[in-house]
Amino acid sequence: MIVKNKDQRVAVLVDVQNLYYSARNLYGSRISFKNLLKISLADRVLTRAIAYVIKSDVSEKENEFFSAVHDAGFELKEKDLQVFPGGAKKGDWDLGIAMDAIRLGQKVDSIVLVSGDGDYVPMVVYLQHALGCLVEVVAFDKTCAKSLKEIADDFIPIEKHLDMLLFKTEKSVRRGVVPRNGVAGSLRPGNGENQPDRDRERVGSGSRSSGSGSASPRSGQRTVGRSRSGIAGLFKKPSSPK
Repeated sequence: MIVKNKDQRVAVLVDVQNLYYSARNLYGSRISFKNLLKISLADRVLTRAIAYVIKSDVSEKENEFFSAVHDAGFELKEKDLQVFPGGAKKGDWDLGIAMDAIRLGQKVDSIVLVSGDGDYVPMVVYLQHALGCLVEVVAFDKTCAKSLKEIADDFIPIEKHLDMLLFKTEKSVRRGVVPRNGVAGSLRPGNGENQPDRDRERVGSGSRSSGSGSASPRSGQRTVGRSRSGIAGLFKKPSSPK
């Protein structure tokens, strides 16, 4: 547990892909980005708040979502979803978030990373030891990588703030994903993945890719796996000259 005081300068970096699908698949709900920023900031000095999104298609629904995130106090960084011949898709912000964290780590006292992706561990170690910057992680405890939780200076599980951070949509209530009298109290992790695809609200690509190409459980399309050394490669020690 770290000490948080009102004079600390904080940057909040949100991996929207990771957060959005965790909320939907675990609880059939959406995230309140306004309250997310409030909890992450904890009454300290906000330097930057950035939300990283993938544009999967040009639709009014997607634009409304991006506008809502911006109105909650985040600046948006957008990247188009890459579609390769054969239907393979790729879309992630891992390297972009890592580079921004390194730049901001020299100007703030703490980086709040909103993601449960274990690929960020090398970045966290670099920020802590090379820049002397605190790193706090906000994520769902059920889906956050154990290595990321252990290395962070502070871990804030979203499950402790469900009433503030999750809200229900009428579609979720109608089809029984979320009960009207609570936030998915009886929903077990993963149940959201079994809901009908017709009401799916897309934010970026439909699946996270890792390792070699893997089949999407929804569409049967194959996704291009990102290199596991992508972020880690930024922080490797240079080899000694021969």
